[in-house]
Parts: sequence; C-alpha cells; structure tokens
Amino acid sequence: MIKKILIANRGEIACRVIKTAQKMGIMTVAVYSEADNLALHVAMADEAVCIGPAPSAESYLVQKNILQAIRDTKADAVHPGYGFLSENASFARALAREKIAFIGPKPRAITAMGDKIESKKLAKKAGVSTVPGYPDAIKNAKEAVKIAKKIGYPVMLKASAGGGGKGMRVAYNDAECLDGFVRATNEAKSSFGDDRVFAEKFIEEPRHIEIQVLGDAHGNVIYLGERECSIQRRHQKVIEEAPSAFLDEDTRQAMGEQAVKLAKAVKYQSAGTVEFIVDKNRNFFFLEMNTRLQVEHPVTELITGLDLVEQMINVAAGKKLTIKQADVKLNGWAMECRVYAEDPFRNFLPSIGRLSRYQAPSAVSDPDCIVRVDTGVYEGGEISMYYDPMIAKLVTWGPDRNAAIASMREALDAYYIRGVSHNIPFLAALMAHQRFIDGNITTNFIAEEYPDGFNPADAVHDDPNLVIAVGAVMHYSFQRRAAMISGQLAGHGRQVATDWVVVDGDDHHPVSVTMVDDDYTVTVGDTDMVVHTDWNMANPLFVGQINGADVCMQVSRVNVTYRIVHSGVQADLLVVSPNVAHLNRLMPHKAPPDTSKLLLSPMPGLLVSVSVSEGQEVKAGEELAVIEAMKMENVMRAEKDCVISDIGAEPGDSLAVDQVIMTFE
Repeated sequence: MIKKILIANRGEIACRVIKTAQKMGIMTVAVYSEADNLALHVAMADEAVCIGPAPSAESYLVQKNILQAIRDTKADAVHPGYGFLSENASFARALAREKIAFIGPKPRAITAMGDKIESKKLAKKAGVSTVPGYPDAIKNAKEAVKIAKKIGYPVMLKASAGGGGKGMRVAYNDAECLDGFVRATNEAKSSFGDDRVFAEKFIEEPRHIEIQVLGDAHGNVIYLGERECSIQRRHQKVIEEAPSAFLDEDTRQAMGEQAVKLAKAVKYQSAGTVEFIVDKNRNFFFLEMNTRLQVEHPVTELITGLDLVEQMINVAAGKKLTIKQADVKLNGWAMECRVYAEDPFRNFLPSIGRLSRYQAPSAVSDPDCIVRVDTGVYEGGEISMYYDPMIAKLVTWGPDRNAAIASMREALDAYYIRGVSHNIPFLAALMAHQRFIDGNITTNFIAEEYPDGFNPADAVHDDPNLVIAVGAVMHYSFQRRAAMISGQLAGHGRQVATDWVVVDGDDHHPVSVTMVDDDYTVTVGDTDMVVHTDWNMANPLFVGQINGADVCMQVSRVNVTYRIVHSGVQADLLVVSPNVAHLNRLMPHKAPPDTSKLLLSPMPGLLVSVSVSEGQEVKAGEELAVIEAMKMENVMRAEKDCVISDIGAEPGDSLAVDQVIMTFE
C-alpha cells in the first residue's frame, strides 16, 4: 500500500490530489518554487520541499530536484497532476529506477501516445478511426504547402509534442499555410523543445468529445462515458460538460469501445483520456490520447460517482479495478467552467496580482443541485506571472442539463473575486447564450459568436429592471443611513425621498422606492417589484428575492455610483434626483485619447521580434512585431497604411500592458 505521495505539481490540481490522499489516509508531500512558498497546496500538505526559483524551467520541470525531494522525504509514490512532468516518460522511468510508484501509466504508453505522429499510426493499427492527413514531420514551409494541397484545404498544422493549443494553426490557403507553419514551429520549439509539425484535414463544424478510460495492471480497461469540450478559445477549453448532448447511445458505445481498444493496445494502466473530433453527422476521428488526469475530470466524477484520483492511486498500488463496464452508470449532468485571471474585455490578456477579495460559492438555491470548486488560491494569495492564470474550476451538477446550466449561472453570480481581472463575465455570457443552451455548439462557437472579441455589449441581461431595482434599493439604504446622522435640528431632519432616477450610461430610468416592514417596493417605469433582502452595506453580495425569485448580485459603491454585477453584466449606476438627472444630460462627455498612431502592447510579454524599421512604409495587414505571452506567439499587424516614425522597444524587451512599441505617421 502506498504510504506517502509526493505531488509533483502546484495549484488546484496539487490541492485536488492532496484531498483524496487525505481521505485515503495517505501522507502527502508538496513541492514548491520560491514564488509558491505561501501557496495553498504547500499549506495543505503534510510536508513541503522547495525545489528552485520561480520559473518552472528551474523548479517544477527539474527532475533531479524533484527526485531529491522524494529521497529526502522518503515518499514512495509520485502523482504528477497534469502539465509539467505528467506526460514525461523519462521522469516515469527515473522513478521506476528509484523504485518509486508513478501514479500514472507506464513509460511505454506515455511514449507511444505522447508523440502525436506515432500515436495516430498506432491508433490506425488498433482499428481506431483517424483523421485524413500527413502523419510524418514536415521538413519546411514549402513542403507544408505541398502537403496541404494534397490533403485539401482547410488543414490543421499541429506540433507533434503539442498540447494546450500551443503549436497549432489552421490554414485555408497557401499564404496562411506558409505563415502558420512558421508560427506553429516556433511555438512548438519554445513550448516543448520539439519543433516537429504535422498536418491533417481540418474538420469543419467539429465537436471535441473525449472518452475517459481507466485501466489496471491486470489487463482490465473500461470507459467512463464522454465529456463535451467543444467550447474553446484558441484551442483552449473554456467550458466542459458530461455527458454530451450530441451523442446518441450507439455513438457513445462505439467511441468508448474504440478508446478501450487503443488503451489495450498500449497496455494502459491508470486514468487517461482519448480525444475525438466529431463531425455534424456523428462521424468521429481520433485526435490524441492524454496519458494523465485531465483538467476537466470533475465532470466525469460527478456523473459516475467515482473518484478518479483514488482510482489512479489504487491502480499504481497494483490493485485491480473494482468496477466493470456494466457497472458504469451515467447519472445527471455536470458542467465545468474554467475561471481564469484574465481580462475578457481586453482580448483575454492575463492578469496578475493579489486576490484582495475571494469568496467562492458553496451552494445554490436548488437543493437537488451540487456546486464544487477546485482551486489552489485563497483570499490574500497571489496570481503569479510565472504560471497558468487559472483561479479555479467551478463545477455544477444537476439532474439534467438545464438544471446544471441554471446552477452554473447562479454560482457564477455568487463567485466574488477582486484584485485581478477574471473571465466570469464571459463565462456567464456563454451560459446565457441561447445557442449554448440549445446545445448547438462546435469548436468554432466562440469565434463565430464573438468574431471581434468579447465586449461589454455582448453581455445582455435577461431582465435589466432587476439590476435597476437593486441599484435603487442600495441608494435608498444609503440615504436612510445618511438621514440617521445625529445633531439634526428638530423639525429640520433629513428626509429620504421616494422618487429617483437611475442613470445607466445614456439611459435614464425613473424609479420610486418605498419600504413596508422589511420589504422594498420598487417601481421601474410601469413595473412594480417587491424586493426582500437582509443585505447590509458591508456585504459585497446582494442576496434576496425579487417578486419571489431568488437573486444574487455582486454590489459595491464606487465613488458616487453603484456597481452591480449580475449574469455577466456590469452596470455602474448613478442614482440621483429628477432635477439632477435633467442637469446630468447636459454634461459634456470627455473623449478618450487618440491612440491610432501608436502600437501598444496589448499584454505583458516578451518582444520576440520587430519586423519593420524607422522610416519604413508599411501596408495594412503587414507584420509589425511578434510578442510572446504565456508561451503563445502573437503577431501584431498594421491596421492601415502608414510610415514608421519611431520604434521604442527592442527584441528581448519585457513589455508591460499598453507600453508603446512604435509610433506611426
């Protein structure tokens, strides 16, 4: 039996593994970089060992440091989580030499499935349906175009050692293929130290659906249903759910059986995921196999009732699976949203800093539904520039898909984060989108629905009057408190008015507010609403009922306005008297500064290259510079014809957000 597990990872997945180990009575060891000395996983573990400086290349990816930590703590097993060394066969072999159990598959399976080129050949041999393409490494950009023409556009150029959307480019013509090959190769080399790129047919109207498999050392392999992971942005998963609303029982079984075939072909032991791309006719094709625990594993756990980390630990200890395929039953529906520290209104730029306020939801109003939060952060903790900007995985379960969506929307409303930007407004907008609710989704969903990025106007509230009513109640409460000031002259005390105007941008909403017992009656236009709440001005969550329906809104006072966040919509409301509202309409609006002659860095990152020189004439669409951020290359192009007048940064510079790179004439 395994007695002590070292978790060779950080963040939420390290905390997730520790929870199951504690439940099983197993001791845990956390490893951490100098930047993570106050991290949550360090506090949760029984022991903790520093393994190097902040950059992951000098800490979490340094095998000798982790091996030394294993020796020092006398751990007898290692769980790698996901990312970092989780799919590194040499690490698994090094542990085997030390007689340390690797809580994952054997090195042979990692090697076979870790190379996307070789894995497709193996899958085809095992009888698994594969995407048409060129399975070998492409030599150069010229050959890439030749191969793409033979396959037929559009094609997907993919890094052989890739993952997480890095080293991937879709090309619809020769020019995009030439540029895409260069970008995919550079990203692959930067991210994985392996610049091999292959090509395959790009399936249009595709869905990304994956099968969870579980195998043991005794030849038993089962599948645990599927996960729908089609909601993606730049090949990064945003929302996952289980099961898929698209699959029928026959397709589910066929995909599951093929996944098991592939797992058996490599004698797979542990939890793993076989990813498929599925077209509009439910034809499915093998994409890759992830030989590790997936980020989105909680949705499978919630619909099967299984603890996948526990299963992995038991398999690593040599135990047989205690369940057979016939025992696997899918119950209800689960949704997962990835909550990231990024600004959705600034093209999802990563956000770093301290979590000045952090309050995660723990329940929803429907007693039949469940909320789960997997996180590695806490209030006062820091989101570091060195690692993935994930804050948490928010997961809900309900008896059906509509219940899971409704619970997720409620949980997102109650997820209170301050100190860093986050993507909750975007997640809330996706959850409220009718096309998503209908299940009419593909991997192109976000690109099709938000072609110009996500903007505040894209978040539309179901009933704006609810927000207006809460703003009016907040103002009425503040006015009542102000009227309680001591020392007022008798007969001249401050009176609280009932008629106000709520100003929301250019919109003016006349309202009246009265209070009877503990309830507020708010009239917005011709609509009467009864608001019942025990909210006080120190609470950042306004929880109560409006006309009997439960509401939860995030509220704060910002200078003289009331900021309300609900269903992904942020409203900054000014509540004033009718006379002041009239004067407010006459106030001039300050125009924003003109930045049309500046190339500003849209994100913190590394300036990889500058493609122009001072005095050079450039045409619209021409490349100006390349910025690398979070291991992704971002090409900055000219928006119009211009002349470069000044270049203020050099390749190798670390750029801040909105730093001037160059100016135009």
